Amino acid sequence: MSWFYRSFIRPFLFAQESEDVHNRTLSALALASRHETLCEALESFYAAPALPSEIFGLHFPNPVGLAAGMDKHAAALPAWAALGFGFSELGGVTWHPQAGNPAPRMFRAVADEALVNRMGFNNAGARAMAGKLAGWRFLNRWPAHPVGVNLGKSKFTPLDEASEDYAKSFKSLRPYADFFVVNVSSPNTPNLRQLQDKQALNEILSAIQVLNRADSLATPKPILVKIAPDLSFEAIDEILALIEPCRVAGLIATNTTIARPPASNSRTQAVYSQTGGLSGRPLRSRSTEVIRHIYRQSKGAVPIVGVGGIFNAEDAWEKITAGASLIQIYTGLVFEGPAIVGDIVRGIKARLREEGFKNLQEAVGSGVGVSLQHSTTA
Repeated sequence: MSWFYRSFIRPFLFAQESEDVHNRTLSALALASRHETLCEALESFYAAPALPSEIFGLHFPNPVGLAAGMDKHAAALPAWAALGFGFSELGGVTWHPQAGNPAPRMFRAVADEALVNRMGFNNAGARAMAGKLAGWRFLNRWPAHPVGVNLGKSKFTPLDEASEDYAKSFKSLRPYADFFVVNVSSPNTPNLRQLQDKQALNEILSAIQVLNRADSLATPKPILVKIAPDLSFEAIDEILALIEPCRVAGLIATNTTIARPPASNSRTQAVYSQTGGLSGRPLRSRSTEVIRHIYRQSKGAVPIVGVGGIFNAEDAWEKITAGASLIQIYTGLVFEGPAIVGDIVRGIKARLREEGFKNLQEAVGSGVGVSLQHSTTA
């Protein structure tokens, strides 16, 4: 199925402007999401086998999730489960609606299987997202997998007011999502990455946790933090120091990178010269290094969602054995097509059998080479 997509469908799609294709694809999936029969048809082609795990108190049918950025408006929520995903992360969403950066703002480096984007958190705002999620629940179209929301800072909110901005979004969306991701690592909002500083991040997480734990009768939602691949290990260690006091459920490693590898040809160089975050194959090794460092430093106690350069089961296995309990894909979906989820899950299951692991969690961090202590709850 992936071969058919790469050989016949992808050339047609890649002849068109990247964001236009993205929007048309999302519109088609949004249409399918409103009709149970169409979702069932998608599922008949693309369903992934079960490979369940329990991470930060949630049940995941399989470890392959949709990364943030693909569905910023919750437009196609039911379709992601139909395509086999074990969880989906929606957004990024900000408190204030915003158009994002001027187009063109998404570019393909086809030879290197990479994307560069500078979307800039284009979204309709947290209140609109809340209405959309409420609508899916009302229509009984909620997927049978965990749904997360990626929270970003509104572009024109000053940095010293960031904690209030994030908290407002969280308060609006808390009743609907299963987990939340604090995104302080996008390179496409001016100065956002400064919020990865320990003190600034502590303020944001503390403001969210006050709301998260205000109702003693409600179970607190898992709060994750998404970090940049460009951070030094020392800076990552400072973030790790916030895990326990701020009750962080896990880390997502990593966001896109502002670094650029050597270009393989002039077309690729033209893409790499664009401002924005780079994702795809060139990010794979660095994101795995970050995952391995987090796993080693935390002694396996911090659940990690691995993302960056995952195109097949071997890439996923690399992330898992480095310490990722879950993985996410975005660029791999663009280049490999909708069969990628099932292909990866089947490949992981085959590797588990080959290596003699009884379940997925036994494989997590197995390539780190030290004796660690696993934790799958927040």
